[in-house]
Amino acid sequence: MARGVNGRPEYVRRSCEQSLQRLGVDHIDLYYQHRVDPSVPIEETVGAMADLVREGKVRYLGLSEASTQTLERAHHVHPITALQSEYSLWSREAEISALSTCERLGIGFVAYSPLGRGFLTGTIKTPEDFAANDFRRTNPRFMGENFSRNLRLAEAIKQMAREKECTPAQLALAWLLARNRHIVPIPAPATAPGWMKTSARYH
Repeated sequence: MARGVNGRPEYVRRSCEQSLQRLGVDHIDLYYQHRVDPSVPIEETVGAMADLVREGKVRYLGLSEASTQTLERAHHVHPITALQSEYSLWSREAEISALSTCERLGIGFVAYSPLGRGFLTGTIKTPEDFAANDFRRTNPRFMGENFSRNLRLAEAIKQMAREKECTPAQLALAWLLARNRHIVPIPAPATAPGWMKTSARYH
C-alpha cells in the first residue's frame, strides 16, 4: 500500500519512535511534518509533536510546505522552529507572505531547491541532459518554450557570476543568504566534494 501524507497523532508518534530506533539515537534535533495532512487539523498534529518535545524525544519542530495560516495556527500550539519551502532566484513565491511571517514569528526559513532544481548551476543545456527517469523531464519548467526562456535566464546568471568571479551556484546561494539572516538554503549536490568547494566560497 502506497504511503501518503498522514498527520494523525498516533502516526506522528509511531514514526518518531521508528526513526529513533533506525538512527540509534535518543532524540531528534529537528522533527518535521514534511507535508501537511489536510484531513487532520494542524493543531492535532503539532500537539502530538509537542508531546514528543516534552518527553525529550524531539528538540525542535518544523513544517514543510505549509501555508502561512497553517504556520500561525501551528505556532500557537507549540513554537515552530523552521518552515521549509522552495525558494531561489528561480522560484520566489515565498516572498509573498512566508518570509515576512517567519521573520515576524522568529521562525527560520529553510530553502529547498535553492539552485532551481539544478537549473541555476549553469550546467543544464538541453532536456536531454536529464536521465530518462528524471522527474524534471515532465516538469513544465523544463519543457518546450519554458525551457528556452529559463535557459536565457540561466545564461544571464552565468554572466553575472563571471563578473563576480564565482560559479552560478555560488552566486545563487549568496543571493539567498543576503536576503535574510533567517534563511538556510539546503542544496542537494550531486557530489559532496563539489558542494564543499561551493560552501567554502560563499561562506
